[in-house]
Amino acid sequence: MRVTESFRSPELVEKLKERIAAISRTPIRIMEFCGTHTHAVCRYGIREMVPRTVEMLSGPGCPVCVTDVRSLDYAMALSMVPGAIIATFGDLLKIPGSRGTLQHARARGARVEMVYSPLDALKLARRNPGNSIIFLGIGFETTAPTVAASIVQAEKEEIKNFYVYSMHKITPPAMRAILDAGEVALGGILCPGHVSTVTGWKAWQFLSDVYHIPSAVAGFEPVDVLLAVAELVEQHERGTARVVNAYPRSVTAEGNRAARETMARVFDVGPAPWRGLGTIPDSGLSINEEYAAFDAEKRFPVDPGETIEPKGCHCGEVIRGVMTPGACPLFRKSCTPMNPIGPCMVSSEGTCAAYYLYG
Repeated sequence: MRVTESFRSPELVEKLKERIAAISRTPIRIMEFCGTHTHAVCRYGIREMVPRTVEMLSGPGCPVCVTDVRSLDYAMALSMVPGAIIATFGDLLKIPGSRGTLQHARARGARVEMVYSPLDALKLARRNPGNSIIFLGIGFETTAPTVAASIVQAEKEEIKNFYVYSMHKITPPAMRAILDAGEVALGGILCPGHVSTVTGWKAWQFLSDVYHIPSAVAGFEPVDVLLAVAELVEQHERGTARVVNAYPRSVTAEGNRAARETMARVFDVGPAPWRGLGTIPDSGLSINEEYAAFDAEKRFPVDPGETIEPKGCHCGEVIRGVMTPGACPLFRKSCTPMNPIGPCMVSSEGTCAAYYLYG
């Protein structure tokens, strides 16, 4: 607890605010690529702490938010498979697809269970040998290794009724897509802390080598975020571009090799659809042929039906950083946490949810 409190120190926060104000002379636009960063920026009032020369935008940092409607529709179709039990994280229960949410499916009689990890889904499979347990795998490099490990464990135990629908995505290609699109001119990237514990900070070297943009890996306390912002502003003013690891207590250069090896053992990298960004090459993780027996898409080729995008929802623009939640005509009106129109209002890491909660 004392360690956490030190990264919320008012004295350190004030010193970093003064440092940023002293060195920032020219405008810089910084984008964070992590939903937890988005909530930290809003929760701690980081935007109000930095000078007007520093603009902070939120990017596609929430894996639930960037999941496309058709993938959600397929998950809904899986819930209708006779004898199936859907195991999912809580956020996915409330994300609306073309024909409602998994909560609606459960109300209509589908068996949908909220779990906290894929290992909980494995327990369901052990306890319900007569049912098909389908885990909805979603997340970035942070959660994908645990899902891969659960598949390896299922094979080891010869569990025949456990399946995974992989909607996993990897983040560097999304960063490239944002930068290549050129919709938003960025002067700095706040790299995700959780993801970097797996990938290592070297994974973002391309930002400086290819795009000549300063980047900094950050933690999630106010001192963490402000330290990373200070590093980005300083590089911007000097006209340099490199990767800075401002989260050394958790992130190393190489990251977690064992986690990456487990992912590589189970998943193949290929194209994946992203909400608001379209299909991005080499950005998705699908279950490979060796573990195809656990692939829900191969075992249950159900028809997700016609895809219907949520009317009036601007989550795609919010995800790309070209619109803030407040600019959406639905925000705080017809779209609220109690009645979400799009995923950015539902997810615990969603940008709209952060703006709604913290103002």
